[in-house]
Amino acid sequence: MRFIPGGSFTMGSERFYDDERPTRRVAVHGFWIDETPVTNRQFAAFVEATGYRTLAEEAPDPRDYPGLDPALAVPGSLVFQRSAQPVPLDDHGRWWAFVAGADWRHPTGPDSSIDALLDHPVVHVAHRDAEAYAAWSGKALPTEAEWELAARGGIDGAEYAWGDELAPGGAILANYWQGMFPFANQRADGGYRTTPVRSFPANGHALFDMIGNVWEWTSDWYATAKALRPAPGGGARKASCCAIRNPRGGTLRGSMEASGPDLGRGRKVVKGGSHLCAANYCQRYRPAARHPQTLDSTTSHIGFRCVRRV
Repeated sequence: MRFIPGGSFTMGSERFYDDERPTRRVAVHGFWIDETPVTNRQFAAFVEATGYRTLAEEAPDPRDYPGLDPALAVPGSLVFQRSAQPVPLDDHGRWWAFVAGADWRHPTGPDSSIDALLDHPVVHVAHRDAEAYAAWSGKALPTEAEWELAARGGIDGAEYAWGDELAPGGAILANYWQGMFPFANQRADGGYRTTPVRSFPANGHALFDMIGNVWEWTSDWYATAKALRPAPGGGARKASCCAIRNPRGGTLRGSMEASGPDLGRGRKVVKGGSHLCAANYCQRYRPAARHPQTLDSTTSHIGFRCVRRV
């Protein structure tokens, strides 16, 4: 783990997505954070010690998902499937498929394994799975503000973790999609999924993979940036010259969509983008980027890391 000194910083961005606005000064206490996302090797040690079963390894209860196709009431998870040609970018079903038997041990389906992926981030973990690992290890999931402060690496106000240019001098500094998503893969190694942790340079806090590779769960309920609130006992919002102290997200009820497929389901904030973020789609390979994710989401591009507070 690496220690992140407490202090204030500018959270959010005005350049990209509405839910990152407005920028605001926030302050958090110092904390320790994992140097990398939790890896398959580390998660396997947890499972071996506890016998834990992840959500993706359990068949969903149809009572929890009205209208669920009975054929999908089996253990499994969502796996990215690269398309053969350009597709409309407003239809996630063009590149996501529910794969029966996909889970953290079998990241692309029942015939796959993690034997060659032990140092890759663990994926197909729901929020409860991340919390269980964190509790076992004597840690916790970071708040959104803690995560963003750590990701910025000491560079306050920059759009990327390394400055204001995505690929300075042509350098690729994180695992994000190379080429036109979701069909044209131009990554140098030919891959388009996760990479081993520490494959790209660390940020200014000596942390790896804060940007790209996998989205990372936080402990905060999703809310717009305008609804950001201080933690209980953390001090009220001050005048604009002052920082919001120890901010937290929204509420369970407030995190729920008012309509759509996620109606009535709580959503937490995930941060950092993933290997599927691209210049033509989901430019969320940035510290300020954020996305709401339902608690029961398990996919091939979401992982986590932990913190320990002092």
